[in-house]
Amino acid sequence: MRTKKRRNKPPPTPTGRSRKPATAGMLERLDADELAAVLRSLLRKHPDLKRDAESMATAIVSSPSVEDIADEVCTNLTSLDAEELSGRAGKHSWGYVEPDQAAQELLEEAIAESIADMNRRMDLGLEAASEAICVGIVSGLFRASSESPCRLLEWAPDFPVEHACFVVEECVRRYHAAKRRAAADRLIAFLSGVVPEWSEMISKVARRAARG
Repeated sequence: MRTKKRRNKPPPTPTGRSRKPATAGMLERLDADELAAVLRSLLRKHPDLKRDAESMATAIVSSPSVEDIADEVCTNLTSLDAEELSGRAGKHSWGYVEPDQAAQELLEEAIAESIADMNRRMDLGLEAASEAICVGIVSGLFRASSESPCRLLEWAPDFPVEHACFVVEECVRRYHAAKRRAAADRLIAFLSGVVPEWSEMISKVARRAARG
């Protein structure tokens, strides 16, 4: 008697839908570098989109929020803790670091990115945006020193006002000489209402920077 051979059935073929990668919401999951890579690839394939992309980029970098910047600066400063200070201060292979010096370095590093962003906007010719960031940084420094005390400021109590003056001076000096006086006047007028306690020192620094 001839027996029928049992054939192994092939595994079920996945549906067309299941074979496709799950792309829904993928953009929201990408980090900044991955999004930048997507944008570059997209513009290479569709160069006609470059003008629209340039316009959107200019709109984004031209309108920073003073409040958002102030919040970010304040948070970056007040989130520093004693553990970070103890890791930086003390004896190291290269020598001894005083606690006040370590605190100063950590505080400067906490807002270095915001200052670099202010300078970047000025280099792009976005003067109003650069001034807005300047005001936001100064406001954030004031908040960190008064509204939300930072533990590291116990070691560097003069950091907020001194760095506020430095930021204003940096902003004014990046203008062309012919524009510095007007820029200094604008910053003085605006900051006198934001940080009146520091207005005298800021005015002196801004006017000195305007003179070159």
